[in-house]
Amino acid sequence: MGDDGAGGRSGRVLPRALVVRRLVERQVAGELTSLHVRAVADTVGVSVRTVWRWLAEAKATGEVVRKPARQGYAMPDETWALLAEVGGNVAELRRRMLAAAAGSSTAVPTLGTLHRVVRRDRLAGRLLVVEREPSLAEPLRPDPLSELGLGTVSGAGLGGRVFLREQTRLAKVPVLVPGARVVATPSVASVVQCVAHATAVGAVACLYGDAGHGKTVALQYALSQLPEPVRVRRVHVGVHPSVPELRRVLADALELKRLPHATGAADLMLLDALRQPRVLVLDEAQRLPVPALEFLRQLWDHPDTDVALLLAGAGAERALRRVPALASRVLTWELVPRLGQAAVRPVMEAFHPLWGQVAPVDMAWVEEHVGHGNFRTWAKVTSHLTAEVYGQARAVVDRPLLERVCARLTGPV
Repeated sequence: MGDDGAGGRSGRVLPRALVVRRLVERQVAGELTSLHVRAVADTVGVSVRTVWRWLAEAKATGEVVRKPARQGYAMPDETWALLAEVGGNVAELRRRMLAAAAGSSTAVPTLGTLHRVVRRDRLAGRLLVVEREPSLAEPLRPDPLSELGLGTVSGAGLGGRVFLREQTRLAKVPVLVPGARVVATPSVASVVQCVAHATAVGAVACLYGDAGHGKTVALQYALSQLPEPVRVRRVHVGVHPSVPELRRVLADALELKRLPHATGAADLMLLDALRQPRVLVLDEAQRLPVPALEFLRQLWDHPDTDVALLLAGAGAERALRRVPALASRVLTWELVPRLGQAAVRPVMEAFHPLWGQVAPVDMAWVEEHVGHGNFRTWAKVTSHLTAEVYGQARAVVDRPLLERVCARLTGPV
């Protein structure tokens, strides 16, 4: 038999991967000697040199077949519900599982295993409500659809709907440029309608679109148009937050006192705060991992909560699609597109008066070279223009000025 054969001189047959793995384990532990190698060579039926070569190849390539990872215990929903019934007491849960399995061949996990599984699932966002408070009377929702007052618009341009007038809360809308106005493009009007609808019925809505298309401005303006009784809470999340971190920022947004250390008590405090109608707004929702999104879904889906959930961001729709249970509950998928070429000029003239004195051919040049229908880029150009002409009695916005301003956005080529 050749050096790489699997037959042993003693008549025993062992897989090569098995013996190599055992030798590697001893080598890592610092226990490998030449006696071990010789014993393996005699057992497998190859030369000592071949065994050393196997070890070298395994070390160089890392291709050592390891035992498949043992699947951990997965607690069924019925058992999880029983855990809630017994107040989160894992020991009592195991006693009931033992009683139910008496006389059958069903294996019951150890107490330590149950503790580890409960901790793992709760950290992953599985909601455990260990007690119930008396239900409150059905809250009376405001009717944002009838109170928005969308008739207060200018009569100029774009079919009579160009820009919405300044209102008390409009100062919070980030437009980047002093003197600029929020333009009621069809996209903005659609976002206002979407937000009002989701708020009125307590639904989940997703605003998505490429970066810079105006999602944040449209969303903030839509929120500013909701009637005062609506409790809007913006939830500021970091990049890839864990479920405990999400609990903490939710508590901050809801203006709660310090959350209890116990996860069950913290969840109860959040659920209690969400009994009254709330609108939770999460911009940059694409940052949320699957466990955090699943936790939000469970909060929204809980029978004791009354929440409208607005999730926005470039790529938010892809993040939500990773959680089918949440994606199936989205009432509206609202796309905020880029500005069309025909809409650029009337929209920007309504956005800021400076663009009213720019020749159409020059605006077309800006759109072709830097604008590309991206509202944020146009807002940056407008900001640079206002800085250039500040303090001038008769400002002239011509091609040389536009080229100088656009060069600051494009950087070195």
